[in-house]
Amino acid sequence: MSAPLIALRDVTRIYGQGSTEVRALAGVSFTIQAGEFVAVMGASGSGKSTCMNVLGALDRPTAGQYRFRDVDVGRCDRDQLALLRRHYLGFVFQSFNLLPRTSALDNVMLPLIYQRVPRRERLRRALEMLDLVGLADRAHHGPAQLSGGQQQRVAVARALVTHPDVVLADEPTGNLDSARSAELLGLLQRLNRERGITVVMVTHEAEAAAFAQRVLWFSDGLVQRDGPPAEVLA
Repeated sequence: MSAPLIALRDVTRIYGQGSTEVRALAGVSFTIQAGEFVAVMGASGSGKSTCMNVLGALDRPTAGQYRFRDVDVGRCDRDQLALLRRHYLGFVFQSFNLLPRTSALDNVMLPLIYQRVPRRERLRRALEMLDLVGLADRAHHGPAQLSGGQQQRVAVARALVTHPDVVLADEPTGNLDSARSAELLGLLQRLNRERGITVVMVTHEAEAAAFAQRVLWFSDGLVQRDGPPAEVLA
């Protein structure tokens, strides 16, 4: 059997020291296989956001091991971590993070500029991704001309344009109404099922987590429950 895409073993993350010490992660261990759709849940301060930062190579564990594609991420230097984020990880944020004076097409192409992809190929791939998320006819619209749901779909297209191994989505429906949230979650679910894209999504909403195949429930810096949504959220 091949190694898991993501593997955390006894990962801790401590901020501060002495009386100000905060143990955000207290020995977290789990694996995620390629092609899974995993929701990460828990109360505020449970460790879920810190865990997502570790998975995204935005923060380093204080102790323990994080392996991505069987590579020890803790041994990577800053340049290697930047390459990991640039080529293997796609990010979707709650606040969309689109450049306000730039078209949807240019927003989607942006990660490919950092990869030094030739312009013709950038255009081809960005248009392909906008078509995939149902926004080919909005390619030349700016964020101000798009609804919140459309802006978040542009953000998903941007996350996918580099063909990452995993999409990390941090509260992606936090700024959307219920109808737009269901549309976005349905899109992520379809991309996962039809294209095999691995999705790891932080959410505090049980309705959102129900779209995933599996839920990791965090409490006090540990994964307290791990299983299908129907079991974990019961």
